[in-house]
Amino acid sequence: MRIRTSPTVLLFITFVVTAAAGSVRAAGTVRLELVGDSRGSALAFQEWSQALGKAGIRNVRIRSEEEAGKPRIEVQGTESNPVYVVTGIIRSRQEIELPGRRFRRGEIGRLAQWLKDLADNGPPSTRPKRGVFGLTAAQFERVRKDLAEPVGFDTRGMTRRGAIEKLAARLNPPLTIDSRVAAVLGNDELDEKLGGLAGGTVLAYLLRSAGLGFAPRASGGEIGYELTPARQGVESWPVGTDADDSARELLPALFEFHNVNVQNVSAAKAVEAIGKRLDAPVLIDRNSLKKHEIDPEKALVSLPQSKTTYSLALRKLLFQAGLKFQVRRDDAGKPLLWVTTIKPH
Repeated sequence: MRIRTSPTVLLFITFVVTAAAGSVRAAGTVRLELVGDSRGSALAFQEWSQALGKAGIRNVRIRSEEEAGKPRIEVQGTESNPVYVVTGIIRSRQEIELPGRRFRRGEIGRLAQWLKDLADNGPPSTRPKRGVFGLTAAQFERVRKDLAEPVGFDTRGMTRRGAIEKLAARLNPPLTIDSRVAAVLGNDELDEKLGGLAGGTVLAYLLRSAGLGFAPRASGGEIGYELTPARQGVESWPVGTDADDSARELLPALFEFHNVNVQNVSAAKAVEAIGKRLDAPVLIDRNSLKKHEIDPEKALVSLPQSKTTYSLALRKLLFQAGLKFQVRRDDAGKPLLWVTTIKPH
C-alpha cells in the first residue's frame, strides 16, 4: 500500500477488480475511489486503508476532498475492455457509501463481492430487468417452457426417489441430485397418476414431500437448477399457481349441484373421489400435514345427504380433518386441486 499526501490533503483509494472469464458481457475492470474530507477523518482514512490492505486489496492511492460529492459509477474504456470507475464516500471510521449501497468496515467481503458483481455484469442501470428467481423476462420464459413439458410417463407404482430422479434428469440443464440427498427422497411407492401434469409442477410436488424444493438460477448468463430446502422464506419453484379466481372457468363441474352423501370415510378417499368426478388431479401437501401431524388416510369425515356443490361439500369435508383445498394451475395451465392444512405453514 502506498499513501500519497499533498498540501490539500486529498484521499483517493483505488481498488482494481477484473471480471471473471466467461461473463456474457465483455470482461470489465472496476476501479473503486473512496473520497472524503480528511480534516476530521484522518483516522477513518487510515483504518479503511488498513482494512482494505488486510483483505488483499492492493494498488491503493490516497486523496481527500472537502466536497466529496455523491457516490457514482462512470463507464470508461472501450466496449471490449470496459472500465467501471466507482466513486464511494467515507462517511465514518465504520461506514462507506457506494452507489445504492452502504458497507461497514466489517463487511469487506461483501464489498469485494459487490465489486466482482459489477465487473461481471456492469452497472445495475445497464442490466436487463430481473424478476422472480433473479431471472430476466426472457430467462423466465425459457424456464417456464422447460418446466411446462408434461411428465409423460406413469408415476403410479414408481418409487418417489425414482420419479424425482427421472424428472430431474430431463430438465435442461438437468438438476443434479447427489447420492446423499437422493437417500432421503424416499422409496415409498407412488399411488398417484401424475403423467398428465407438467413436469416442473410434479417435481416440485414430489420434492416437497421430502422437505425439499428446487429453483432456477442464472449465473454468467447461463441458467441452471438447484435444490432448496422447503421452508418459509426460501424461494422455491411452486407446486402450481393459485387459480381460485378462475376456478369456475377451469373446473365448472366444481360448482354444479349434486346429491352428496358421505359417511365415515377417510378425507383422502373423499377428496380422491371428488377429484375423479371433476377429472382433476389431487395433490396433497404432505410436508405441511406431517408438521401438524395430520394423516388424511386416517381422518374420518362425513356429510349428511344433501344437494350441494362439490366445492361446498369438499370444503366441509376437509375442514373436519383440519384441511382445505385450493384450485391451482400446473406449469402448463392445467387445473388441479391442492390440499393442505388450514393451519399456518
